[in-house]
Amino acid sequence: MPEPNIKIGLEIHVPLKTQQKLFCECPTNYYESGEPNTNICEVCTGMPGSKPYPLNGSALESAVMISKLLNCKNVSEKIYVKRKHYNYPDLPSGYQRTSEPLGINGELNSIGIWEIHLEEDPGRYDLETGRVDYNRSGVPLVEIVTAPDMKSADDVRNFMKDLINLLKYTERIVDVGGVMRADVNISIENGARVEIKNINSVRGAYKAIGYEILRQKNLMKRGGVVKQETRGFNEKSMITISLRVKETAEDYRYIPDPDIPPLLIEQDFIDGIELPETPQKRKERLIRKYKISEMYAQTIVRDKGIADLFEIVAERINPGISAEWICREVLRQLNYRGIDLNESKLNPEIIIELLDIVEKNEITENTGKKILERIIDTGEIPEKIVRDENLGRISEADELSVVVDEVIKENPAAVNDYKSGKNEALNFLMGMVMRKMQRRADVKVVTELLKKNITLG
Repeated sequence: MPEPNIKIGLEIHVPLKTQQKLFCECPTNYYESGEPNTNICEVCTGMPGSKPYPLNGSALESAVMISKLLNCKNVSEKIYVKRKHYNYPDLPSGYQRTSEPLGINGELNSIGIWEIHLEEDPGRYDLETGRVDYNRSGVPLVEIVTAPDMKSADDVRNFMKDLINLLKYTERIVDVGGVMRADVNISIENGARVEIKNINSVRGAYKAIGYEILRQKNLMKRGGVVKQETRGFNEKSMITISLRVKETAEDYRYIPDPDIPPLLIEQDFIDGIELPETPQKRKERLIRKYKISEMYAQTIVRDKGIADLFEIVAERINPGISAEWICREVLRQLNYRGIDLNESKLNPEIIIELLDIVEKNEITENTGKKILERIIDTGEIPEKIVRDENLGRISEADELSVVVDEVIKENPAAVNDYKSGKNEALNFLMGMVMRKMQRRADVKVVTELLKKNITLG
């Protein structure tokens, strides 16, 4: 039986990095503020009689930059800031200010971008306590609306990772505590569209979509009808929950905000915005400058933090070694933990020091990998670990020869296999020596001793 036709579109909201909120002068560092309701004023808390300030020019520039990066067509006519009405505790004025599209008909990796908007963030409502913190209220957001071009949770995950990474390259977004909130729209076989609200991570989106597709399929198999509705995603149970019958645009009662004049974005303004280096361009530059492989360069630029780390390390350590360790070992450890680089204790100086002592043959590669596995969580100094715990490379032939002879005597079958031409037996014997030496032995010296002592024996 063929798979049903699935259509998935996204509405992604990303906070922009500005000094002030969208329509007032309050600071935007809500993620650093320990006390609730301290970065607020009459405007961002919707006090009666308050009037919005002129729209934040820095936020507008950032939104237009993102629109250009996503290959959107500029909207040349007047753009109105509208009031989107709905009643919720985190929206003190009873409406959210959101612009008409600044850019339309864009594309990223074959996924259509329908519209780019600029809007203000609501406050933060705690469902358990019923308390609201308005420090975030009024912070500028860019809203990116995609076409329903994705067919699976994997498609969405890949797109969101690519989009977030591209936006990080602008250095215009807030990269603290997650960089986006997403609403996901799903329909199966052209059925009713179900919206899942306020998903806070790529992993959350992947899990929510997987559950929702399965829920709708099972409902349809039982003869049920998928109704148009809004659902929430429970991060703990990993299921979606019905919230309300889906509103239409008419339900929001959009009207132009009478206190904000319409925008007219001139072409000179758009042309004057310099685009950042994109991941693709950075990949080409890394290959050209550092002479690393395309495979490593492609892996490195997928995460701006990793790319920044590589460039700092590669100025001090052989670029080939830097790329290999970062792509293979650092990313392996991060992926195992399910964290980003900025969530670990690693920094460029720690990586430089570790690779320096590996490159100088002061420790073995295996020891270096074990140290990395530890310092990614602790931030300890590699040289101090090596010194305090006596982890330096052992390359003295006399010391190693004793252990090599022990291994030869303890494994006569492997020795005979090697003598009969089975070279893989040497690898087994090597492993036995390395285990006894806690992987501190010099591989080259051990190999030579094994061959020599087996022949002499």
